[in-house]
Amino acid sequence: MSSTELPSALAATVTPKASPVRIAAGERLRSVGLPGVTLTVRSRPPAREGLPAALYVHGLGGSSQNWSALMPLLDGLVDSEAIDLPGFGDSPPPDDGDYSVTGHARSVIRYLDAAERGPVHLFGNSMGGAVATRVAAVRPDLVRTLTLVSPALPEIRVQRTALPTALLALPGVAGLFTRFSRGWTAEQRVRGVTALCYGDPGQVTPEGFRNAVEEMERRLQLPYFWDAMARSARGIVNAYTLGGQHNLWRQAERVLAPTLLVYGGRDQLVSYRMAQRAARAFRGSRLLSLPDAGHVAMMEYPETVATAFRELLTDTVQLADTAQLADTTQLSGSPDESGAASGTEGPIAGADGSASGVHRPVTGESGTGETGTFEAGTGEADTGVSGAGS
Repeated sequence: MSSTELPSALAATVTPKASPVRIAAGERLRSVGLPGVTLTVRSRPPAREGLPAALYVHGLGGSSQNWSALMPLLDGLVDSEAIDLPGFGDSPPPDDGDYSVTGHARSVIRYLDAAERGPVHLFGNSMGGAVATRVAAVRPDLVRTLTLVSPALPEIRVQRTALPTALLALPGVAGLFTRFSRGWTAEQRVRGVTALCYGDPGQVTPEGFRNAVEEMERRLQLPYFWDAMARSARGIVNAYTLGGQHNLWRQAERVLAPTLLVYGGRDQLVSYRMAQRAARAFRGSRLLSLPDAGHVAMMEYPETVATAFRELLTDTVQLADTAQLADTTQLSGSPDESGAASGTEGPIAGADGSASGVHRPVTGESGTGETGTFEAGTGEADTGVSGAGS
């Protein structure tokens, strides 16, 4: 799709005149120039020196602000940074106009390599979940753990409510929608987005709604807004149709990092039924199911997601300590007593040295009384069905 197909699309070299991006209390923004791309990075000052790094990647039409509710809950555990992908938030479009999942993943990798922050605890939501999956598969050295909230992985039967987003990928559709919705106010647009993304739109506070309207007004001033949306939507659709080693489900099977999967029962964009397949595909994964959550659980139930990540972090450290103890005893020639020490029958590790799907079930309570349940992944690769496009 060329930028000339969208009446609102201008070249990436044009500097947009838009209002400043909102910065929450305790946050700071900086711009990072990389080869072919400039990224805006939102961060919080680390609670102390030496904390492991975390990086958060938003979804289609989102920005680093989508993680502002979760990041402060992890202060003291990780050193948090969230990026605006090229063309979103406060980041300008990429020089090459590549909005594919691979293109976005390349931007994340370039940033992590340049910042020398890896391996990181990598978070991704929706399209950002697909991007994070690809990064974890092709650059395992950069990823310590992987947390995916409603990741956009290929589905054979796409929900009806997700079809308009998929249609945005078709040439000319974004231009038609721009003309059709020209009279819509920012408030109307935000109500539509929250109805689509939240399990219960009533959870959005008046302040949160005002902030979202302000951000929507800012985005609509950007000359490349719809171009970035359309090209990224096309990138997701193309990723759904890829086969072979580039298929996202195949890449999920290659992920070595301990993985937390978060799915919402009221998600209208990523089907809840995909949760079990994801739990099988990501080896050693754990699944947090939130029946009342929608597509953005980290915004709807940040405390529950934070608790789940703390559990992942704790168990990952324990697994590493157990493996280190096993290595020490084997090198010394002593009998392996790591099982007795950890309450298991030996080190918990897969044949390739990765963590296996052995996790104790736990439950987390959301702020509204909803119970989220953890389930252990089977550790088996789901290779029977290949990904298909919508």
